[in-house]
Amino acid sequence: MLYNFQHLKQSGYIGLEQALIKIRHYCAYQERSHQEVKEKLFSFGLYPDQVNELIAGLIQENFLNEERYAIAFAGGKFRIKGWGKQKIRYALRLQKVSDFCIRKGLNAIDDEAYMAMLKKLYEEKQKSVRSEKNMFIRMRKIRLFLQQRGFETELIQEIMKQNK
Repeated sequence: MLYNFQHLKQSGYIGLEQALIKIRHYCAYQERSHQEVKEKLFSFGLYPDQVNELIAGLIQENFLNEERYAIAFAGGKFRIKGWGKQKIRYALRLQKVSDFCIRKGLNAIDDEAYMAMLKKLYEEKQKSVRSEKNMFIRMRKIRLFLQQRGFETELIQEIMKQNK
């Protein structure tokens, strides 16, 4: 395959040493997935073998750790955005995180805090749909809201039974 180096220079191609410096800073700023780092390195105009070499070095130097990323991502999305485990799992899969690391990240979420978040979101949504006269429509709206947030159907049913 022939590479057009003129195109690479126009698209922001930088040298391998400079790419390493930039990507170390990128990884040190916050936890990153392998996929995010790979995309960033390709945006520098690097070749696939160079990208793989740099990623291997970042892993060795502990700048890049998929398990640490999954734990940080899951905790952040849960605490800050109120996401359930299903939505977090889906988002991590989009980042091509391994199933093992996804399980580690989800297991890092405290079960009591998880149920407390579910209950809090349930109560908030219940207040916002009080004007709905039909109880079945009101409950359906609450259930759909919680499912869209990524909470498991069984837990939603359990919280709805407790709060009837």
